[in-house]
Amino acid sequence: MARTYSTTFTAGPEHIDELGHVNNGVWVNWMEAVATAHWNRDGDPAHVAAYAWVVTRHEIDYRGNISLGETVTAETEIREGPSGARFDRHITFRDALGKALVTARTTWAMIDRQTGRLLRVPPEVAAPFMEG
Repeated sequence: MARTYSTTFTAGPEHIDELGHVNNGVWVNWMEAVATAHWNRDGDPAHVAAYAWVVTRHEIDYRGNISLGETVTAETEIREGPSGARFDRHITFRDALGKALVTARTTWAMIDRQTGRLLRVPPEVAAPFMEG
């Protein structure tokens, strides 16, 4: 359990746009994938079953890109605890040389799977993501 989680993505033909590099929408999909993988890895299984997360805001800076077959490392980091129902994640995608290509701050809100309603993030749900 930790504040950070990382994984890699490789650009396939389905990710490439008419300019020959990864489409901006793909980066957003990868942000969701890395955030979800972190939640699934470090969240208590009972919490993962009871709660889901929805994005309420993305702030994204595109500073570079990759082409077909190239790989990036995505790291998500939670720097501070939740505020009510919301939790911010900071995500950085780095190329093979370690250069930050895409950075983002994304805000997620927790919902109760049964009711579909927003909930304040309980301390026990946040705790695994505040360690390390």
